[in-house]
Amino acid sequence: MNNDNSLYPKILITAAENVVGECWNDYSRCVSNSNGLPIRVDLGTDIETIQNFDGLLITAGIDIDPQIYGAEKSDYVTETNIKRDQFELALLEKARQLDVPVLAICRGHQLFNVGSGGSLLQHLENREPHRARRGKKNGSIDSGWHNVEVVKNTLLHKITNSTQIFTNSRHHQAVLSNNVGPGLIASALAEQNVIEALEDPSMTWGLSVQWHPERREMTDNADLKNASTTLFDAFIAAAKKYSLNSI
Repeated sequence: MNNDNSLYPKILITAAENVVGECWNDYSRCVSNSNGLPIRVDLGTDIETIQNFDGLLITAGIDIDPQIYGAEKSDYVTETNIKRDQFELALLEKARQLDVPVLAICRGHQLFNVGSGGSLLQHLENREPHRARRGKKNGSIDSGWHNVEVVKNTLLHKITNSTQIFTNSRHHQAVLSNNVGPGLIASALAEQNVIEALEDPSMTWGLSVQWHPERREMTDNADLKNASTTLFDAFIAAAKKYSLNSI
């Protein structure tokens, strides 16, 4: 990357609690590799002071508190942080108002849905393929793997140039077809009726994905490029366009 940071779109990347198997630097690396400038946004930052950004990346982490979408917490939801939920929802709303490009990943995908009035299935009873096989080496920090069907004529289809992609998977909650937020478009699906990607057609560029395109198990595998590094390239290209149009 050229040392002149003014040449690169400024990408806010949310950061909160430490989660086993998750690393903020993975997101930062992917943004940098696609010629974006990563800017860490910690929980508690005054949103009113956040100005002049060109993209928002909402990261993975702990479960969203079900009271955010008007539901009671199930026994499977054990770790939440409603302050993070509210903070990221406010950031998302600001990005939507400014029409700043948004990429939301895993928990971020679920928040993207909740932020549009949708809800979540609080626990997938069938562990596979959405989480690592029980008893597998390293247990809960390993990924599950599965195919994802991409809907034609969507933003995701344009990015991946495919109707089927292969992705990692590390979640126990999910967006299902019957709880997609009003106005959002489901652009990818997987087993058990799980929505793997959502798009907001009211935005110039707004996309969320349930898998983890930032992890090296995706980025370092050339066969998975269309669901990982190509995704970041498209996001940063959209942010660059936004940056140029806002001058």
